[in-house]
Amino acid sequence: MAATNPTDPNKIRLTGENSFIRLADPSTNEETSRASHWRVWLSPGGAGHVLFLRSDATDGQVRIYSDNIALARWLQDEIERLLHEEFADQTMQIIDAEFTRKGDTQNFWTETIESDDETIAMTWYEFMEPYMLVVPAGSASGRPHGVYSCFIPARKAQLTINGEVASGGVTHDRRGDKDSSSACLALSETWVRP
Repeated sequence: MAATNPTDPNKIRLTGENSFIRLADPSTNEETSRASHWRVWLSPGGAGHVLFLRSDATDGQVRIYSDNIALARWLQDEIERLLHEEFADQTMQIIDAEFTRKGDTQNFWTETIESDDETIAMTWYEFMEPYMLVVPAGSASGRPHGVYSCFIPARKAQLTINGEVASGGVTHDRRGDKDSSSACLALSETWVRP
C-alpha cells in the first residue's frame, strides 16, 4: 500500500518572503522602527516587492514602497490590516521603487529599496538558529489565515534611510521553544486561508 502524504486543505493566498526589522529604544522598549519587507512570487495581486515602513528616520511617518501597486493594495487589505493596521490605510501613496538583495543567511543579508528620492537599506547579521514557524489556519484569534515560514532570527540589524541610521536595537524573545528576535528573515513563507 502506497503511503499518502497529507496536504493542507486551505487555499494558498501568497507565497514568498516577509522579512522584518523592528527596533526599540533599549531604555524604554518603545518601538522606534518597524519595517515589513515582502518579496512575493504568487498572490492574487501578482508578484513583486513591497516595503511598509515607519521609523524615527521617517519622522514617525508611514511610507509604502513597491514595484507593483496592485500587490501593495492587496497586501494591505488581505494581511497588513490584521498584522499592523497602521500599514493598511489604502489612501496612502505607494512610492515606486526598485528592490535588490545581496548577502546570504550565514554572514549578512541586505535588502536595498531605491526610489527617486530615497535609498533604504535593511541589513540583518549575527544570525541565530533557523526554525519553522507554523500557524494553522484559524488558530490565531481574529486571524483566519495560516502561515508557514522559515524564520532566521538575527541578533543584530540596521535600517538606514539616505545614510541616516535609524535608532534603537533588536530585542530578543522566544517563539514557542525557539530563541528568536525582532529582526528575522522570513523565507519560504506561505499564507493560506479556508
